[in-house]
Amino acid sequence: MQEIIMEDQTFDRSASLRTGEYDNCIFNGCDFSERDLSAFKFADCTFNGCNFSLAKLNGTALCDVQFKDCKMLGLRFDSCNPFGLSFSFDGCQLNHSSFYKTKIKKTVFNDSQLQETDFAEADLTNAVFDNCNLMNAVFDRTILEKADFRTSYNYTIDPETNRIKKAKFSVSGIAGLLAKYDIDIEK
Repeated sequence: MQEIIMEDQTFDRSASLRTGEYDNCIFNGCDFSERDLSAFKFADCTFNGCNFSLAKLNGTALCDVQFKDCKMLGLRFDSCNPFGLSFSFDGCQLNHSSFYKTKIKKTVFNDSQLQETDFAEADLTNAVFDNCNLMNAVFDRTILEKADFRTSYNYTIDPETNRIKKAKFSVSGIAGLLAKYDIDIEK
């Protein structure tokens, strides 16, 4: 079956997508949960209020994609096509997702839930975590240089096993950098 190419289209919740390339498209309220999106290509697309929970992303291309208010539980972004991988998240639920070993510099996570999300060995240079809940998120050998965590909370990051040079943290977040020392920090 021949792959389709769609440009400048808007899809609503009842749309059924075929494998192909989607450029500059908008998706509103679509349900992709548990769908196999392997080999799909999305470039300059916006997803509004969509559900991607447990979707398969094997080889999926995501280039300059915006996710707004999306439910994205348990996604394996580490299985996406790494070429041109770039996206932003605003108001999304990304709990239990994996960004293991991804190179996603300058990624913006805004007002998002990132509980138990795996960032091990990812390159998050210049990433912004704005008002994000990072409870039990995994940072291990992660590059966090110049990343901004000033308004995020519940994170635990070991400065000895992660690269955090010039990363930004608030005074209230310092406890998340010292957690392994089991010390009490009072305001």
